[in-house]
Amino acid sequence: MTNWFRQHGFALAAALVHVRRAPGSFLFNILVVAIALALPFMGMTLLDNVRPLSEQMSVDPEISLFIKQDVPRDQAASLATPLRELARDAKIIFVPREKALDNLKDKSGLTDVLATLGDNPLPDSYIVKLDAFRTAATGLDVDVLAEQLRLLPGVDTVQIDSAWVKRLAALINILKLALMLLAATLGTVVVAVVFNTIRLQVLTQREEILVSKLIGATDTFIHRPFYYTGALLGLCAGGLALGGVALALGPLNTAIAEFARLYASEFRLAPLSALPAAGLLALSASLGLIGAVLSVQRHLAKLS
Repeated sequence: MTNWFRQHGFALAAALVHVRRAPGSFLFNILVVAIALALPFMGMTLLDNVRPLSEQMSVDPEISLFIKQDVPRDQAASLATPLRELARDAKIIFVPREKALDNLKDKSGLTDVLATLGDNPLPDSYIVKLDAFRTAATGLDVDVLAEQLRLLPGVDTVQIDSAWVKRLAALINILKLALMLLAATLGTVVVAVVFNTIRLQVLTQREEILVSKLIGATDTFIHRPFYYTGALLGLCAGGLALGGVALALGPLNTAIAEFARLYASEFRLAPLSALPAAGLLALSASLGLIGAVLSVQRHLAKLS
């Protein structure tokens, strides 16, 4: 185990020597990779802030069930029994047409206009209040229940009043998919940049590598410093990208605060917490390592 740590310590020191030989080139490559990583990192930050907000938007779904105009009152009232059988945990409220008209008059302020209509145009109705749901998946049961309610005798229209929650969940899923595609594309860019960086290092140190092989150095011993260089490049670029995203949240929050104030909200974007940030750093270092491995396996094999 001590020998293993010694070998990796030597490889890391050799990688740092490679970096000190051309610091300008290394810093430029860090900047290029950081720019490529900044966009998906920003997307991850936005989703991380929006996801708990959307999960907190649990609402009590309401299904409005309107009875046909020609259905007698006693038959309309008798629908409460099959409604309770279909929606056992729901709160069922019967709204007579007279009460619906009174509510409309109170809320609309059009009492005189409604009085000119003569007969009450509103039907008897039921309001079915269900348990809250948070996502589109759990909202599917509400759709199934609504279809069952439409089959009841005398029912004219069934309206679900909280379909917007499912639309929000579907929109977030689309954004997640778009972010994954963007991250995959820019991840390929990162691998390509590191691949080219390591290729140039291999070509620069070609003579040194050949001499090392002549004195008995193994391929693993020669390859390992290049692996560390790629991982360091990815790690530093990831840190720079996270720092850039954190700085960008300042002006973004200024604009968001003005918009949120219109809705009496204090919503603000927060930087990623320690665990997700560490995960992104590990991912960026892994991309750098992948690019280094591909480059080393391709170009050093020619020197064997």
